[in-house]
Amino acid sequence: MQQGRARCQLAALLLGLMGLLTGGSEFQHHRYEDMVGALFAVHSECPYITRIYSIGRSVEGRHLYVLEFSDNPGIHEALEPEFKYVGNMHGNEVLGRELLIRFSQFLCEEYRAGNHRIMRLIHDTRIHILPSMNPDGYEVAARQGPEFNGYLVGRGNFREIDLNRNFPDLNALMYYYEKTKGRNHHLPLPDNWEQQVEPETLAIIKWMQNYNFVLSANLHGGAVVANYPFDKSRDPRFRGRTTYSATADDKIFRKLARTYSYAHGWMHKGWNCGDFFDEGITNGASWYSLSKGMQDFNYLYTNCFEITLELSCDKFPPAAALPREWLANREALVSYLEEVHHGIKGMVYDENNNPITNVEISVAGVNHDVTSGVDGDYFRLLLPGTYKVTASSSGYIPSTSTVTVGPAEATQVCFTLMDTLTTCKSVKTHGNKNTIIESVFA
Repeated sequence: MQQGRARCQLAALLLGLMGLLTGGSEFQHHRYEDMVGALFAVHSECPYITRIYSIGRSVEGRHLYVLEFSDNPGIHEALEPEFKYVGNMHGNEVLGRELLIRFSQFLCEEYRAGNHRIMRLIHDTRIHILPSMNPDGYEVAARQGPEFNGYLVGRGNFREIDLNRNFPDLNALMYYYEKTKGRNHHLPLPDNWEQQVEPETLAIIKWMQNYNFVLSANLHGGAVVANYPFDKSRDPRFRGRTTYSATADDKIFRKLARTYSYAHGWMHKGWNCGDFFDEGITNGASWYSLSKGMQDFNYLYTNCFEITLELSCDKFPPAAALPREWLANREALVSYLEEVHHGIKGMVYDENNNPITNVEISVAGVNHDVTSGVDGDYFRLLLPGTYKVTASSSGYIPSTSTVTVGPAEATQVCFTLMDTLTTCKSVKTHGNKNTIIESVFA
């Protein structure tokens, strides 16, 4: 652990020196037009590694703009993981918004300056940055400003709906399936779900459906802690009390949360904002239980692992505090992003070397599967160790491999699945009748 902390401190120092050399950017709060201008300015400075796109509009019609970083913007490259940062879900929690704007500028600056660490990240990762999920709420909060902003003013969207209580509740279904040995991933959405969510939530869900995200973080404010799933308690009798609600990937989530906490300036120290969180991390339900949250939805509906980062005691810190907050979070934002490259990844083919989509990748002993994307590639975050991994899909014979995962880059494991119709059957013809003899595979 001490060596890990030393590496984080050294990396932070090197990034700090690079930031001094490249001059940095002025710190300020960005209203909607200013934010959009800042994103387009980054794209103008780094046009060959960035793309700006909108995933939808807010209630008041503001675009939810995403800035993408990649060596091939707009294209998913096989075996290159998709990563996202989401800020400003609660409109009056503004630090995440400003950090992601500055992080976008930083990635562009460091890439142009030849920072090998940043260049490698952009070449090997498709990075999506959404600085503001709730631009309408932000404008309400910003009209009051840092000095007079209330705890709840601007928290919700224009209709005053809390977007982190607005996703379809898949936890209840998951907890039922755990008892009945039902499905453990990609749970179905309820009927008419699109009419039950806000436009901003709808845009996020459609975004998740269109991109095979592997890892994500959602930036909040009002505390300083890295919060990991599940947010919702399993037992309704304890919804009003704190009770640990672990996912099947609890150890991985704890590691992800610690990665950010220990790379942060002071999160890992535990005592912040009058609260104590050991190592600066917490299970969501162990802190307080909430339903219809975004990080649980990511895990239960998609392949994506997401944690919630509470980054400041002050929900709307003054502009003068932003440089210090940036220095505290800069290395953590980079280190957490790098976690997307751990575990295993690979391709799934049929016997004719055609990629197969929607193949279930299961790990023995872990009750949560992921699936291959449209290009046949899959990504599975895992801690170092040896695992038995199985790829299976309807109409194919499952394939299993024993895989050893190290602490560095993801181990590549490819699977070839044999079609049961062509490999498991032979046909004998007797007159006008066909007798099909099936081979039996263990």
